[in-house]
Amino acid sequence: MKERPVFVRSVFDLKDLPSDNIPQLALIGRSNVGKSSLINALAAEKNLAKTSSTPGKTLSLNFYRFEGPVYLVDTPGYGYAKQSRPDRLKWIQLMDRFISENNSLKQVAIVIDSRHEGLENDAVAMNWLIENQLHWIIILTKSDKVTQRDLAHHEKLLRMGFSGAESVFSVSSTSGKGIVALRHYLLGVDALK
Repeated sequence: MKERPVFVRSVFDLKDLPSDNIPQLALIGRSNVGKSSLINALAAEKNLAKTSSTPGKTLSLNFYRFEGPVYLVDTPGYGYAKQSRPDRLKWIQLMDRFISENNSLKQVAIVIDSRHEGLENDAVAMNWLIENQLHWIIILTKSDKVTQRDLAHHEKLLRMGFSGAESVFSVSSTSGKGIVALRHYLLGVDALK
């Protein structure tokens, strides 16, 4: 019998990270890019991760245990202008330590809205992943809201500009496009190496 994905905990301080050595895959990206909706689509459940149309709602590292076992970690979005400077600095410090000091983190997925090419914050994040020699992939969300031609062009630009990415996936949490392939990759052996 398949184990259903479950929410495990919210982490505001790294001392509260799970200590069970289960592999972790972090989803990073701009505020309101669809990270929480993506977790719900991957889990095939509508309300596992809390979603909101208001940017900046995720303020902690939220751990969801999937079959494998593996944790998918929903992270606070970056680039939200209404956050105070101290809140942004706190997020940067938390994320930097979470990614650089966490031996259970096996891969990072940068989640990008397929409708927006070349955003500076996304480029900074991808360059940071390359510089830190992390295993990472790109997930283009909301692919049902752009033409196939525009989507292919966006994918091509990302592959040419950020060759450190191990793969690029195009998905739609609304239509389900690409979710099965992404689920197979994230929860399979390849992503956990």
